[in-house]
Amino acid sequence: MSRQVRRLAAFGLTAVVAAGVLAGCGSESWEKQCTTNADGVIECAPDQRPDAREVTGELLTGGNYDVAQDRGKVVVVNFWGSWCPPCRAEADDLEETYQATKAKDVTFIGVNSRDDRDSAKAFERTRATYPSIFDDDGSVALKFDVTQVGTPATLILDRQGRIAAGMRRATTVGELQPLVERIAAERAS
Repeated sequence: MSRQVRRLAAFGLTAVVAAGVLAGCGSESWEKQCTTNADGVIECAPDQRPDAREVTGELLTGGNYDVAQDRGKVVVVNFWGSWCPPCRAEADDLEETYQATKAKDVTFIGVNSRDDRDSAKAFERTRATYPSIFDDDGSVALKFDVTQVGTPATLILDRQGRIAAGMRRATTVGELQPLVERIAAERAS
């Protein structure tokens, strides 16, 4: 593929993502059905939770991930980049929460964006034991209908695959772990 064709393709993708961001600002996104607390945590009541779309992606370490394979588990989805200082700051808190909750049928998946594969792999190798999707073009974020997502951001899916909570900023173990445990303790409805 020529350099000019790659630039046009990148420009086209940027235009599509930008249109999604702008459309998300004025449309009925899943977040508008939920409440946002003073700390910026978006929580959805069980009867207001939207289904997460079918989300698949190539893992940084090879192979593929499909969120449907984790139906029946609580899934914590963290959007990150190795170039992102707040992502670096929250990495240990995410790993600690993962270790503390995985026995409760909770799993984590990272979504690495706007990164090169080598930098992302090096970051993941030293910071996380859970896998990450390599999402260099932002398509996974669009599938999750998080058109306004920044980096870092975290979504928590309930056992039915619905979006239960989200944060558009870095998080800490003190904030994330109790939220994940509360959602994990819910009974299927």
